[in-house]
Amino acid sequence: MSLAAPLPSLSIVIPFYQELDNVLPVLTRVHEGLAQYTGAWELICIDDGSCDGTGERLREQTARFGAHVRVIQLRRNFGQTAAMQAGFDAARGELIATLDGDLQNDPADIPRLVIELLTRDLDLLQGWRQQRQDALFLRKIPSQIANHLIAKITGLALHDYGCSLKIYRAEVIKEVRLLGEMHRFIPVWMASVTAPQRIGESVVTHQARQFGSSKYGISRTFRVLLDLLAAFFFLRFGSRPGHFFGMIGIIFGGVGAVMMSHLLIVKFVFGADIGHRPLLFIAILFLVAAVQFLTTGVLAELLTRTFYAAGERTHHRIRWQSDPIAATWK
Repeated sequence: MSLAAPLPSLSIVIPFYQELDNVLPVLTRVHEGLAQYTGAWELICIDDGSCDGTGERLREQTARFGAHVRVIQLRRNFGQTAAMQAGFDAARGELIATLDGDLQNDPADIPRLVIELLTRDLDLLQGWRQQRQDALFLRKIPSQIANHLIAKITGLALHDYGCSLKIYRAEVIKEVRLLGEMHRFIPVWMASVTAPQRIGESVVTHQARQFGSSKYGISRTFRVLLDLLAAFFFLRFGSRPGHFFGMIGIIFGGVGAVMMSHLLIVKFVFGADIGHRPLLFIAILFLVAAVQFLTTGVLAELLTRTFYAAGERTHHRIRWQSDPIAATWK
């Protein structure tokens, strides 16, 4: 497949926050990079509550570039995840591309990534900043550690989870609702609605920031760890939380039962007094905790089943099925 062949419609989603000086360069670069794109495309710019005039600058540029440049201004700063979700909700294309509004991603990579996604028949193509132009100790090393940890825990081996340049199939990413700061783990959440084999990566260009300042610091490392725990739980136990809490409850109950059995033998076989032994109180604590975890698991299962039933949602996702009207009986 090449750029000469008709390509699917494409929505480009870019969140902006305090990026006044980057607005015009980003829009210009996007139009230069998509000049040879043979399919229909639109550019959706989300102003995430900027107070430096970014939103006003975006609205000014729509008159210059055309109505295909759409601007969404959020009432306040909700964070990058919420801004991206607003863009996904507004996107009309068959494919969705995302990139940051700081010009470190090169929009010229988008057409190539679209062709690669279609050729490899993927649902998500993740960019990989192999030659990353960032500070070594504040950005590169923490990012490498986080990427390795995420890959180990989730089983989804990618080199660069943090790269914002991604290409999605719209019908798949719209099955995922982004909350909190989930944008860091979009490939992980995508793996909950599609096969990991349909998630790939490709090397992309990365450039040093020219204008403005980075919105990320070393402090995000702790948020990444907390988000990773949440992602791991929902990926493995999202549809069966009772297994998670039940497993912990069984472990606590088993340990408590062993302790209590030992104390019963000491009491009735050897005739020793166990009333003031710390082990007795520890055993009781373990048994009570086991009951609590088991009942929490039952309640979590009820809530999960209610969620899927009330929203007419299913835990499985159908990629394709034959036409039921055209089907015949044998």
